[in-house]
Amino acid sequence: MTAEDFAEAERPGPGEVTATVIVAAPAARVFSALTDWSRQGEWIPFTTVRVLSGDGGEGSQIEAVTQVGPATLRDLMRVVKVDPPFEVRVVHYGKVLRGPGVLRCTPLGTDRTQVVWHEWFHLPAGPAGKVTWPLLWPGSKAGLTGALRRFARMVESGRLQ
Repeated sequence: MTAEDFAEAERPGPGEVTATVIVAAPAARVFSALTDWSRQGEWIPFTTVRVLSGDGGEGSQIEAVTQVGPATLRDLMRVVKVDPPFEVRVVHYGKVLRGPGVLRCTPLGTDRTQVVWHEWFHLPAGPAGKVTWPLLWPGSKAGLTGALRRFARMVESGRLQ
């Protein structure tokens, strides 16, 4: 990937989706679990995540592969900012998924944390992508929200640290 390609992927796209959950746990524990890349597949359905290069921090390359039946989606990301225990920013730079994303942890006292997952995807297929986005958006939001709810349950039960 060239620097120009990455710069283009870094710009927010029109496919915006946000999901939020409150986790009954301290922000540091929530953030640690959220950025344990290799365990994200335990709470993101049909997905396997691995670190391709780096230590999972800034500059690391992450791959998330989602497979449902014969359909496979490979999502490549670069971690561009880590501000523990508050925020991690990524840029999706794959062939299909492109655009910035952010996961934020906001402490709500000592034992509650709000997690916000926000993505700004570029829409593939030009004008057709813009037309189909309103049809895809509810499923994207429901999928992200469901994953975050599963994440919250796992952190609260101690299965994720």
